[in-house]
Amino acid sequence: MPPTPLAAGGCMFGLAYGDALGAPTEFLTVAEIKRRFGEDGPSEPSGSPAPVTDDTQMTLAVAEGLLSALEHPPFTPDLVLPRWRRRFIDWLHDPENNRAPGTTCLRSCRALDAGVPWVKATQHGSKGCGANMRVAPVGLAPGLSDEQRAGAAQLQAALTHGHPTGLAASELTAFTVWWLREGMAPADLPAALRERCLSQRTTYHERWLNDLWRRPAMPDPQTFISRGWDECLAVLDRLDTALRVADRDADPCEVTGAGWVAEEAFATGLLCFLLFPDDPVAAIRRGAVSSGDSDSIACLAGAFAGAHLGMAAWPAEWADRIEYAADLARFGAAWD
Repeated sequence: MPPTPLAAGGCMFGLAYGDALGAPTEFLTVAEIKRRFGEDGPSEPSGSPAPVTDDTQMTLAVAEGLLSALEHPPFTPDLVLPRWRRRFIDWLHDPENNRAPGTTCLRSCRALDAGVPWVKATQHGSKGCGANMRVAPVGLAPGLSDEQRAGAAQLQAALTHGHPTGLAASELTAFTVWWLREGMAPADLPAALRERCLSQRTTYHERWLNDLWRRPAMPDPQTFISRGWDECLAVLDRLDTALRVADRDADPCEVTGAGWVAEEAFATGLLCFLLFPDDPVAAIRRGAVSSGDSDSIACLAGAFAGAHLGMAAWPAEWADRIEYAADLARFGAAWD
């Protein structure tokens, strides 16, 4: 299949739409969501502008640093790392950073702000969804080699979340966005993702990650990173189970998990998209009507749907109503 027209804009706006729909349903049970918003959950972003959460804010930070680095080739970790560090610190101090941001991101960014080297500033035991809910721009940027895309996806995660599963899940998220924008059929994604896990299982991107792997009980970098890939393979098994049932009305968290950790956020967001591959609004509404981390799940579902279907698939009237619309449009235009 040919590349998707305006996939970058569709992805950037889509993740923000999902984030906005899922924000008011987070921490609610499915029954509570349906009582408040109806059987199918929120129908559209609410407010003018419709507010997003730290998921979109941090995605914009990743996008800003990435775009700046790409304007000064060649693209290397030494080039993008200080840009991401600066953008994460700016986000930390932004007065709009009042959307209940994750503790892991706050702790790591405070350490970065204090001048701590990033390998020590990161939260080594955390694999929270903050690692990959913000990685979509790495999947949108054209012209990267597979090594650059994988290394960059893992590095942006590692600045705050040092657990190997957060790294692996971020790479899978970025490659899913890239494959979809390049025209891969949604039905082919599970097999492609499994192959990626198996082929990369012992690949440690030292050029990007330095000695992040060094910690107790880790004899070598291959042992460290393989633990992340193994957990991602396990959640892909759960995704296969959920897709065999293909229950569009069930809580998407029941099989693939609540999404508080990176591999579950990836799998559950992808499940919502794969249940409605040609209906992006239904995909993000399914993510919003979930018992877990609904804003991150719907955010990822929106990123996948937008990368697959492009900007034209979203309701046109939403574009002027979402928060940060000008920034979303700017990055979409840069990568489309």
